[in-house]
Amino acid sequence: MRIGVLASQGAFAEHLAVLRQLEVEVVPVRLPRELEGLDGLIFPGGESTSIGKLMLGDDLTGMIENLAEDGLPVFGTCAGMILLANDVSDSSVPSLGLLKVTVRRNAFGRQKDSFETELDIPALGDKPFPGVFIRAPIVEQVNSGVEVLARLTDGTIVAVRQDNIVASAFHPELTADLRFHKYFLDIVAQRH
Repeated sequence: MRIGVLASQGAFAEHLAVLRQLEVEVVPVRLPRELEGLDGLIFPGGESTSIGKLMLGDDLTGMIENLAEDGLPVFGTCAGMILLANDVSDSSVPSLGLLKVTVRRNAFGRQKDSFETELDIPALGDKPFPGVFIRAPIVEQVNSGVEVLARLTDGTIVAVRQDNIVASAFHPELTADLRFHKYFLDIVAQRH
């Protein structure tokens, strides 16, 4: 199994480390040729505007859209969720439009408003998952074909899946809990 992680900006090193822990071959992706032969792709958290501009500048956008539409499993965390969404309600961030959701950037406020909370994510089992939220987005609306994976206790949607695309508003790569990455790798394995 060969998983790429967009490595232009953001928390890509943490995703690479988690995947290495899970004994998966990993490829930092900065150039179009590094997308070749991947079994899955991760969009890390970071600054969505910067990552989006770097993807456009490096000609990655069209290739990623084609690969995802052809079934390549894609996992976006935080800024990655924003970049995958088909609608960003409060921004002009250039998103790929692959995930049929409306998201709102920085929904919880500034950096100082970051928080951690335990999340019930039935797809990962009964044990709560540690959600790390840093200037995180939320999902304001899901369209048909999108499964809600996790909500905060107030009902706010913070993780979704649409076929081969998974996205979380939180940062599973910043915890010691590997279950969310394993969940994504199971989706990758099912595609083979």
